[in-house]
Amino acid sequence: MKGVVAVVFVVVVSLAATPGEAVSCGELQSSLAPCLSYLTGGGEPSESCCGGLRSASGSIQSTQDRQTACYCMKSAASTYNVPTDAAASLPGKCGVSVGMTVSPNVDCS
Repeated sequence: MKGVVAVVFVVVVSLAATPGEAVSCGELQSSLAPCLSYLTGGGEPSESCCGGLRSASGSIQSTQDRQTACYCMKSAASTYNVPTDAAASLPGKCGVSVGMTVSPNVDCS
């Protein structure tokens, strides 16, 4: 979950990186922390989860940011055994385009 919490997943909605500043896995994890209950237990994502996903998605500006987010999500998904369908459905349930495939098997290069 730690990695997915990073994609997919907001403790604070304003964690978006400033222009020119690389996004970190820690920032992504903090933004997506409210999504853990949805990712591991189902139901519907909370508004704070969706806000965190919007914030995280907005902070991903460069190819390096996308790769960092991808590796972070993959790591979290495997660490916390997040179901692939839960991770993949989160952006759609929140109405957020993340610009990448959300899957533990995605190629991050």
